[in-house]
Amino acid sequence: MKKLLPLIFTALALLSSCTSVKPDVQADRTALNGEEFVQPVYKGLKRKVAIARFTNESQYAKGAFFDKDNDPLGKQALDILSTKLAASGKFILLERAEADKIDSEKALTDAQAAEKIGADYLIIGSITEFGRKNIGETDLFSRTKRQIVQAGVSLRLVDVSTGQIIYSEEGKGQAETESSTILGIGGTAGFDATLSDKAISAAISKLVENVINNCMDRPWKSVFLSADSDGIFIAGGIKQGLLPGKKLSVIEKGKTVKNPQTGMPVTLPGKKAAEVKVISCGGTTVTDEYSIVEITEGSIDYSNISKYEITEK
Repeated sequence: MKKLLPLIFTALALLSSCTSVKPDVQADRTALNGEEFVQPVYKGLKRKVAIARFTNESQYAKGAFFDKDNDPLGKQALDILSTKLAASGKFILLERAEADKIDSEKALTDAQAAEKIGADYLIIGSITEFGRKNIGETDLFSRTKRQIVQAGVSLRLVDVSTGQIIYSEEGKGQAETESSTILGIGGTAGFDATLSDKAISAAISKLVENVINNCMDRPWKSVFLSADSDGIFIAGGIKQGLLPGKKLSVIEKGKTVKNPQTGMPVTLPGKKAAEVKVISCGGTTVTDEYSIVEITEGSIDYSNISKYEITEK
């Protein structure tokens, strides 16, 4: 028997070395092969995007005292989406969820506060599915416990100029952690609150790229602010990605007609009137920045600059 004791202790040591607490999260990976991934810096023209709302439409955490105006799950999803869009460097993000608080602060600091900036696109999001479950397996010598969180997120992208939904999709994400013991030896895991963040983040990650592509597939647009002997000024500057030397097209807007089939107004295609080149940029914020341009090709009607829009070449 004494000869068997060392063998038994050795076997137990080997078994305990196999036990672990293993997180398994289907989410973004920030490193690959030990090297940190650095996203290329975007140098193109930026679109103005606002997240109108992000609500929790699932039944999770909706008890008798649920307050839809202070929904932590919805705010959590909004923050995750905002962070991922900002990380792309392709957008100017405008705050809408906390607009009332911002307006109140402006009233305290500036009696003549500037108006809100208009967004090119609105994002409307909701958590449509959210659940948490524990799964346990018990064998003769081992016990395994898994915590799983599943989340479903729905996003709609609206073109502000037309009010049309140009993209809508639902994504699902899952995060889980596992702990196991053999003969009572091994790691244990308590309630993991971070799994909620990871599951929502995983669901949103599957949709962000499509949101970005749908916004970037549509041309960046601007307008003339002034055109006279003092110079030609257009809206937008460095913060939107405009730099000296950038060439843009000036399009004379097509007329707007009513489509009898849908009852909706339709703007017919315009025609190119001129090309301009950015000479210099001014302003300090998104609200007051501008660019001075010169005409390099074609001509414009200085007396009616509102009939033109400026787009990428």
